Amino acid sequence: MSEIAERERTLATRLRMASVRLNRRLRAQSTDSVVTLSQLSALSCLYKAGAMTPGTLAAKEGVQPPSMTRVIAALEGLGLVVRTPHPTDGRQAVVDLTDAGRARIEEEISARERWLDVQLAELTRDERATLSHAAEIMERISQR
Repeated sequence: MSEIAERERTLATRLRMASVRLNRRLRAQSTDSVVTLSQLSALSCLYKAGAMTPGTLAAKEGVQPPSMTRVIAALEGLGLVVRTPHPTDGRQAVVDLTDAGRARIEEEISARERWLDVQLAELTRDERATLSHAAEIMERISQR
């Protein structure tokens, strides 16, 4: 067996590739083609972590502040986020979801979970139990 074939069979590689593929399939369940993946990611971050400055959002998303400024401007134009003055630093703003932004990300989550529910329903009870255990392990790993 070639070295490449052996490397592709490692558990780390298999888990990484399976995670990437599943994530792609979940993203494909998007309910709206107007909002880009970068914009959805920013909405999701605000949904999970709450209001924050554009700089903090850029850091959490792993992008440069100018890129996040463009994402925020687009989301603001769509009525999905709002910028308000920072409570203690007049030079900064705080970005938060609007009701429409919150509804949009909740629709996105629902669409993805509905698709995944259908896929899981086709598995055996033992397979679902295995995935449940794997999810616990993956959560533990991701918190390190």
